[in-house]
Amino acid sequence: MAIGATIHTFEVELADVDRGVYEQFSLRAARHPSETGLFLATRVLAYCLEYEEGIAFSAGGVSSTEEPAVVVRDLTDRITAWIEVGAPDAQRLHFGSKLAGRAAVYTHRDPAKLLDAWRGKTIHRAEDIVLRSFDPGFVEAVAAALERRNALTVSVTEGQLYLECNGAVLDTAIHEHRAA
Repeated sequence: MAIGATIHTFEVELADVDRGVYEQFSLRAARHPSETGLFLATRVLAYCLEYEEGIAFSAGGVSSTEEPAVVVRDLTDRITAWIEVGAPDAQRLHFGSKLAGRAAVYTHRDPAKLLDAWRGKTIHRAEDIVLRSFDPGFVEAVAAALERRNALTVSVTEGQLYLECNGAVLDTAIHEHRAA
């Protein structure tokens, strides 16, 4: 018998001063049995840090080959932002960048290794793709604080992320790297 996904709920208070986004929203994330806590934490962080009208987790979940982990669609259902999580390959980024108006990657892995893996590969508008990473140990601490029901307070100012997750208070710089 196959094990089903575990649903995690998040009550989020977002204050992203850098982008001028101030919202409160509820979020449900289905964690596939093969998904690590680090990937789930990074996926939720990407959703919060990219939050805008039309944002959603991909319909196929983390195993979707047709969509990224997080996607933004306009009112006509056209993909406007392709947001990958983890360590996508260059071909997937190339496809997403061509399809959407913009592409971004959030990773809990070593960004230098990811950039090396993309070097020399064909990636559409690679210079416009932003790879975001966090201080060492940050995503691990977020993953350790996650429960089935979560209260998140997310504040971003001057490239610094302040997070309260179920009583755990964490902070990190948001490191930005360019794919090319």
